Amino acid sequence: MASDSRPLVVVGGQIHDDGRARLESEARVIITTEETEEGMMRVAAEADGILFRIRPSCTASLMAACKKLRVVGRHGVGLDSVDIPAATRLGVAVVHAPGSNSQAVAEHALMLMLSCAKRTLPVDRMTRAGDWSVKARTGNTELAGKTLGIVGVGNIGRLVAKFAGALGMRVLGYDKYVPAEELRRRGVEPVASLEALLPQVDVLTCHTPLTPETRGMIDARALGLLKPGAIYINTSRGDVQDERALFEALTRGTVRAAGIDVFEDEPSPLDNPLLNLDNVVASSHVAGVTLEAGRQMALQVAGEMLRVLRGERPQVLVNPEVWSRLGLRG
Repeated sequence: MASDSRPLVVVGGQIHDDGRARLESEARVIITTEETEEGMMRVAAEADGILFRIRPSCTASLMAACKKLRVVGRHGVGLDSVDIPAATRLGVAVVHAPGSNSQAVAEHALMLMLSCAKRTLPVDRMTRAGDWSVKARTGNTELAGKTLGIVGVGNIGRLVAKFAGALGMRVLGYDKYVPAEELRRRGVEPVASLEALLPQVDVLTCHTPLTPETRGMIDARALGLLKPGAIYINTSRGDVQDERALFEALTRGTVRAAGIDVFEDEPSPLDNPLLNLDNVVASSHVAGVTLEAGRQMALQVAGEMLRVLRGERPQVLVNPEVWSRLGLRG
C-alpha cells in the first residue's frame, strides 16, 4: 500500500467539523488533547503544521523541536500566545483568523454593558427570591445619551460602535494605529490619547490586543481618570487590566460596575475578589465562542494553513518576513 504523502497537521483540541474536513481534504490530521509543551512536541515531531487552540503556547522551543514545521495556525484572533519573532527566525509562517469572531465578541460586549446598566444579576436574584422591592431602589440607568469610549477600534471595536450608535450613544474611540479619518469612517469620534478619552466616558470598553504597550493599561491611574460612576467592560485580554485596582475602584464606587470576560489568570481562581461583587458581571472568556464564530474560525485558519502548505500566499500572514525564505508563490 502506498504511503500517504500529504502533509501532516496536528490540531491542539477539537475544532468545528467543517474546519477539520477542510484540513483533511489536503492533509493528514491528528487531533491531540496534549496541553503541555512536552506532549505537543512528541505528537507534532513530524508535523508540517500545528493548529494551536488554548494550550500549550506556541514557544520557540516547541517550534524548534518540530523540524518539519512550516506553518503555525492560531485558532482565534489573539496572537499573544505565539512567539512570532521565534517563528520568523525559524522560517515558520504564522496565520490566524482575524474577524472570525468579531460579531460574537461585539454582541457579548453589548450584553455586558446592558447587564451592568440594568443591574441584571441582582435584579434576577431578587426576583427569584420573591423580592419585588427592586422597583423602588433599582438604580438602573439607560445607555441612550451616554458616552461610550472604545479602546482599540478594529474589527470588533467598529461593530461595538455601530451597536452603541443604534442605542443613541455618543461614541469616542482611541486607537493610535488608526488614522483619525479612518476612525471617523468606523463610526467613532477620534480622541488623541487614552488620558484624554477616559474623563469623557460613561462606559469604557477594551478591544485591544495584548502587547507590552497595553499590558496593565487599565491601572489605578487610568481608572481614576474615569467619570465617577462609569462602567468598565473588557472582552479583550485579562492582562490589559490591573484587577486589584479594578476591585478597589468598584468597592469604593468610583467605578459603578464592570463586565469582565477575561482575567489576569485563567481559569480565574474562585477566591478572586472580583467574583464576590454584586456590581461585576463575569463570564469565562467566552465572548467569541458561538456556533457561528467557531465554524468560521476553523474554516478560515484551516484554509490559511493549507495555502501555506500548498506553497501559496495566505490571505493573512502575520510574519511576512518568512515569505522569501519559504519560497512561497504570490
